[in-house]
Amino acid sequence: MSKLNQKNKLVLVHGINDTGAVFDKMATFLRNEGWLVYALDLVPNNGDVGLDKLAQQLGKYIGTISEGEAIDIVAFSMGGIVSRYYIQRLGGINQVQRFITISSPHNGTVMAYASQSPGCVQMRPDDLFLKDLNSDAKMLKQLNFTSIWTPYDLMILPAKSSQMPFGREVIVPALVHPWMLTDMRTMKTVAEALVEPFN
Repeated sequence: MSKLNQKNKLVLVHGINDTGAVFDKMATFLRNEGWLVYALDLVPNNGDVGLDKLAQQLGKYIGTISEGEAIDIVAFSMGGIVSRYYIQRLGGINQVQRFITISSPHNGTVMAYASQSPGCVQMRPDDLFLKDLNSDAKMLKQLNFTSIWTPYDLMILPAKSSQMPFGREVIVPALVHPWMLTDMRTMKTVAEALVEPFN
């Protein structure tokens, strides 16, 4: 069996106001390491629809690239919450084996108060959407879960919002939110997490 066939298909899920292209450097790195990498474009990407609607898009996309086989997800910022909804509410828990979030506002970000758009409102620290997801977040223990974050994040405030009470936690001290995706330390951490044996 080839090195490629031993690895799950990998789906990259971007954040707000981004497209899949934000992962270009990381995707190239991971493809060179033997992964079959997919990156979708969530539409709209600006928060104008709820994250639950974007999660439905993610689910449909995964359905088009897989036939029910195990997959892994790497998600950036808002994409981490979109992916969590897919995993926790739309049955993704039965297909996803490894789940890595990068600078995701698992406990909300005060920056979300700057917008009234539905997707942003759902990322506020006091919003019921996040509280509901966090009420049974422990189901993510069934996956190999990793959270990567930087204490210098000015988009995820407080930066510790990216922490979860379980799974693997890795701090990459990048100075700016978007740099997390192009920092070689992040890419190497992602590659390491993706070869962790599935529980």
